Amino acid sequence: MTMLANKFAVVDKAQALPGRETPVTVPGPHTVLGRPVDLAPAEGQDEAFFGLGCFWGAERLFWKLPGVVVTAVGYAGGHTPNPTYNEVCSGRTGHAEVVRVVFDTALISREALLRAFWEGHDPTQGMRQGNDTGTQYRSAVYYVSEEMKAAAEATRAAYVAALKAAGHARAITTEVKPLGAFYFAEDYHQQYLDKNPGGYCGLGGTGVACPSGLSP
Repeated sequence: MTMLANKFAVVDKAQALPGRETPVTVPGPHTVLGRPVDLAPAEGQDEAFFGLGCFWGAERLFWKLPGVVVTAVGYAGGHTPNPTYNEVCSGRTGHAEVVRVVFDTALISREALLRAFWEGHDPTQGMRQGNDTGTQYRSAVYYVSEEMKAAAEATRAAYVAALKAAGHARAITTEVKPLGAFYFAEDYHQQYLDKNPGGYCGLGGTGVACPSGLSP
């Protein structure tokens, strides 16, 4: 029962692994976009953090979008500081696998990013995506700006209506929360599908389009 609880319920802070003070990796250059993966947003840019299952395929989804400045994969939404991948997979950190996306708001809207997010996975599956099960695979949007919060909430409401109209009975389980902390994943996870073109990609959506032209 403890194993099941760790796998399908986010661990309490008091029971989470202690982690460490030192980061597990030193961020380097993006292998596709060429910029430092820890690049801070410049004027006219914003960032958001998306959890939509295994972060390998999720990162590729976003780095292909015009207007995206840089992406990186890591861990957020939990308790353990500077966790390792194995610790996150244990279910004892509370973190989700997420993609950090820095984007130019003049070239791509928040709503366009969120449309890719909603359509790129199934946000009704709870603590899983397809065959990938566990709290680290939950659907999430972690925001650092009020504009992204408003856009996430507006597009979530629109996608709820779209799914209902298409006959999907399950409710959206996506958490929309302010970012607490983000920890970069190990180097071998960064741009994994660029380094391993035939590697695993677990993305799979509902087949229902998210309405476009949304404005919060």
